[in-house]
Amino acid sequence: MQVDIIQNIKELVTPLAEEKGLFLVDVEVNLNSKPEVWVYLDAEDRGVNLDECADISRELGFLMDAHELFEGKYLLNVSSPGLSRPLSDQRQYKKNEGRSAKIKFKQGDKYEKIKGSIVSVNADGVTVENGKEGTVHISFDDIMETKIVPKI
Repeated sequence: MQVDIIQNIKELVTPLAEEKGLFLVDVEVNLNSKPEVWVYLDAEDRGVNLDECADISRELGFLMDAHELFEGKYLLNVSSPGLSRPLSDQRQYKKNEGRSAKIKFKQGDKYEKIKGSIVSVNADGVTVENGKEGTVHISFDDIMETKIVPKI
């Protein structure tokens, strides 16, 4: 049932996001006594602002109510993914060129980790520069997790 709800929410929010030049990153649903929905949106070339999240939240809430996805009340949160969440869509990489990242990836039958600066992104994967290995190209198919390392 939760998979159906998530899929329905994705179908409702995708056109709303695209109207604003955004894309859907993920939907999470916690079915507690009061269900909680998290919708994460991003843009390829900029950040996501609060007004965009508020507009989409209002429109999505209306559509979810019209489609009766939940019985009773629920909590709806629309947000950008933030730095604590891993990158999960290839479109997120381009705007993070030049930033430091930690990437966990498959290499053969082993898992490797690299921390370095994202120097380029193409349709294939991402190229990372670090002091030890130099420049390393990693295919998107091999990436298990990428987290941006914030500058402090």
